Amino acid sequence: MDKIWLNKYPKNVPAEINLDPQHSLLNVVQDSVAKFGDKEAFMNMGKTISYNELDREAEAFAAYLQNELGIQKGDAIAIMMPNLLQYPVALIAAHRVGAIVVNVNPLYTPRELEHQLNDSKTKAIIIVENFANTLEQVLEKTPVEHVILTKMGDMLGMKGFVVDFVVKHVKKMVPDYSLPTSIPFTQALKKGRQLSLTPVEVVGEDLAFLQYTGGTTGVSKGAMLTHSNMVANLEQVSALLGPCLEEGKDTIITALPLYHIFALTANCLLFLKFGGTNVLITNPRDMPGFVKELSKVKFTAISGVNTLFNGLLNTPGFSELDFSSLNLSIGGGMAVQRAVAERWLSVTGCDLLEGYGLTECSPVVSFVPYDIGKYTGSIGVAVPSTDVRLIGEDGEDVKAGEPGELLVKGPQVMRGYLGRAEATAEVLNDGWLATGDIAKIDEDGLLYIVDRKKDMILVSGFNVFPNEIEDEAVTHEGILEAAAIGIPHEVSGEVVKIFVVRKDPNLTEQQVIDHCRERLTGYKVPKLVEFRDELPKSNVGKILRRMLKD
Repeated sequence: MDKIWLNKYPKNVPAEINLDPQHSLLNVVQDSVAKFGDKEAFMNMGKTISYNELDREAEAFAAYLQNELGIQKGDAIAIMMPNLLQYPVALIAAHRVGAIVVNVNPLYTPRELEHQLNDSKTKAIIIVENFANTLEQVLEKTPVEHVILTKMGDMLGMKGFVVDFVVKHVKKMVPDYSLPTSIPFTQALKKGRQLSLTPVEVVGEDLAFLQYTGGTTGVSKGAMLTHSNMVANLEQVSALLGPCLEEGKDTIITALPLYHIFALTANCLLFLKFGGTNVLITNPRDMPGFVKELSKVKFTAISGVNTLFNGLLNTPGFSELDFSSLNLSIGGGMAVQRAVAERWLSVTGCDLLEGYGLTECSPVVSFVPYDIGKYTGSIGVAVPSTDVRLIGEDGEDVKAGEPGELLVKGPQVMRGYLGRAEATAEVLNDGWLATGDIAKIDEDGLLYIVDRKKDMILVSGFNVFPNEIEDEAVTHEGILEAAAIGIPHEVSGEVVKIFVVRKDPNLTEQQVIDHCRERLTGYKVPKLVEFRDELPKSNVGKILRRMLKD
């Protein structure tokens, strides 16, 4: 089945990428600083920093880490913050001293944070003060030696004082904490400017990130991603999306958190490589505030998950924005639903292109060719230098058109899970990564994700995939969001239950069932409907069916 998808590649896209084993993410950043020096690299809350400014601040912070804290090559440094200008500064600085970046979700509970800091053997953490209380509760039980504390407004100039006052005293978003040995981020930068950085050699095989999986299948595991993994994925995505981008000209809206692998690669690193501007949205859950931010900038690209696009489409004022410059909309993280994609196109005039990836693949495995021209429900074609297989329960390749578990092999595939040889062996075999996702491939060579293997519902011996049910349910004008699960049944083994967030408060259970019955085979039709005010979601907005099932 390898290479079957090549007939759907856009013209002039190579089947393979060239990868220099010595090349690291630092080389990518240095090349961009040299080419785009005074161009705006990042924007947040109206404040911008250029490539040259980013380079200088990262150099200063790296000098502080190296000289004052004694951070050495191979040490783990955690970054725990939402989308702020401090993030790319800390990221690049950590890599300059040869450290491994441990991305931490700021919404972690103390237990989750303690596990990740211990598992990664984190030596230093850069954390925004809003979440310092969480760290305080576990700090003594971790190997963390240094805490660098930042405030929301630390890199916003004079405006930062106002932001910090509002965040702390008006919105009450900073719980009380006591971290007496912590170091202020601004002080670290100031001191670092007076110090010299001793260059550290960083090559492709060195670890760049410990990127922790969501832990929905057990304890959260650290995927070991090397600089080569990340650079390879950048080259792969660049090969497919390059024709959509113009060096030094693009502006992407970055609403998904940079600590998540999707936004880290597709937004932060990809647009750094192309000399673009990342507009960082600190709190995308505030949809009216998000739309207000969008009104202030002429953006050419945006990425998100289905729930984010759906949320924007249902927020007053969004449809009145200027979309004349928008030419790239990237959907990932969860299935993009047809109803959302079609409405997005009608409102913005821009196709919503879907990609597929996972943390263990840095993350991009496939993407819809930019010239395909319409929503197909497909996750597209495998990126260059990537092989895919679809296998059945017997481990053999399935026939074309039949669903099977998706296996991936390529230079973007992780080294393994940190300290977990058994868990690594379960998913990695002879270079092939078992994704746990069920997919199929059509006669044109386009890939489709059917569903998560673990989410599949078995009704009277028939496989039922939640994605299909949810896709049809949300075409009802009274439904905002939906999630389907299987629940035990004494006759059929399982039946379908659907959770619905209503757009129309008068919507009834029977109307939901009738709507689905018109579109689905009998055994796929939900037998139970439960209305919810909201559905449980991950940090990037992916609906968590497992929590509904539990």
